[in-house]
Amino acid sequence: MTSPQQIIEQAVKAAAAFRELDQKRVDAIVRAVYLAALDARVKLARLANEETGLGVREHKVIKNVIAAQLVYEDIKNQRTVGVISEDPRGGMVELARPLGPIMGFIPVTNPTSTAIFKSLITMKTRNPLILSSSPAARRCTTATAQRCDDAALSAGAPEHCIQWFTKPTAHAVEEMLDSRHLALILATGTDKIVRRAHTSGTPAIGVGPGNVPVYIGVTADIAFAVRNIIESKTFDNGTVCASEQSVVVRRLLADAVIQEFQRCGAHFLTREEADKVAAIAYDPDARAMKATVVGQSVQVIARRAGICVPEDVVVLMARLDGVGVDHPLSAEILAPILGFYVEEDFETAIGRCSEITRFGGTGHTAVIYSNTDERVEYFAEKVDASRILVNMSSTFGALGGMYSSLNPSFTLGCGSGGRNITTDNITTRHLLNIHRLARRRPNPRWIAFDKARYLDDAVAAEQLEAEFNRNF
Repeated sequence: MTSPQQIIEQAVKAAAAFRELDQKRVDAIVRAVYLAALDARVKLARLANEETGLGVREHKVIKNVIAAQLVYEDIKNQRTVGVISEDPRGGMVELARPLGPIMGFIPVTNPTSTAIFKSLITMKTRNPLILSSSPAARRCTTATAQRCDDAALSAGAPEHCIQWFTKPTAHAVEEMLDSRHLALILATGTDKIVRRAHTSGTPAIGVGPGNVPVYIGVTADIAFAVRNIIESKTFDNGTVCASEQSVVVRRLLADAVIQEFQRCGAHFLTREEADKVAAIAYDPDARAMKATVVGQSVQVIARRAGICVPEDVVVLMARLDGVGVDHPLSAEILAPILGFYVEEDFETAIGRCSEITRFGGTGHTAVIYSNTDERVEYFAEKVDASRILVNMSSTFGALGGMYSSLNPSFTLGCGSGGRNITTDNITTRHLLNIHRLARRRPNPRWIAFDKARYLDDAVAAEQLEAEFNRNF
């Protein structure tokens, strides 16, 4: 087995070789990786489903397509080598430089798609990639990395441009995180992994958990909203962190919304059933979902909880009147389980959405179904979410490129509220050092101004401002 020290040394050599490549060569490498990943979309999805036991095989195919085709379409024409912008008048030139070796964590919920995504954006920016997968997804992540690496090498990428741990032990990961040669950590995964990345001493781009609220307003198309929510929440059995977690409605709409959910395959749990589901879905001591329900179907969850539901049920819904550890199903649960809140008025409903995001989802994503601009703007102002999605499913809207103009991405920043450095959908621009060449362009006001005026303590700030701007 290659040691962490050998891996990083090989990555450093690859980084040096990468810096010699021009844009044409880089683009050829990226295209080769994209085509190889897209060609293997079904095989890799099958491997992920069989190894992890999570999600839906067909949906994992679609995830691989999003990570390959939509990401490629988004980045293929971007300049990432040398001069990327010029301002002759301002005398400013921006030049792109690679960061160096990047370590990318791969979550068990989206193992092949995230590996494809990170391979594409690192190859586009000439940064060697070192992948660390969840032990439960080692084989499918390795197969994905091998596929992408082979394609990159065939197109002229430097040797060891994509590497991975054959046995991702905790000790090996720790040794890699502490390497002074590592340029960046792309931490997509559990809260523990993200926190460790941020304390490594290496620059890190982490993500926060998502506890996504959905508000259905009085001007919304109820049937459209419900259909979108169910399609999104059941996609790959809810394993996308941007999937909906709770639905919030006003009382005057509650009956109509409930009926529509039931018509579309939702089962509203009784109080006793909800308690049983909560017992297997949430760990109050860890304040986190339990792995036993992640990515499982409604039928599996119901059987494990000891409840009976019809075979055609696609999502479980729990009526809730509070948020927090005393209301376990108000937390993020990456499974086809939704909380359901009924509030008296608009302000109370939006307040509930804010409360939901603060319980383990600050800064991630929130959704509003409404056709009133003032309501949408109020929602966007009050709810702390980096992605405010309007009249679209949360999963597909937040991932970008399908129903929104957000950059297609499998690493979604949550800003300072989520303890992240950015609110962006992570893409190539986050993996570049932008150097600026600034030519002399004197500021005429600065040149013409009598600097001695600054030394006179009797001259007021407003007088200085007026004199500085005089004649300009």
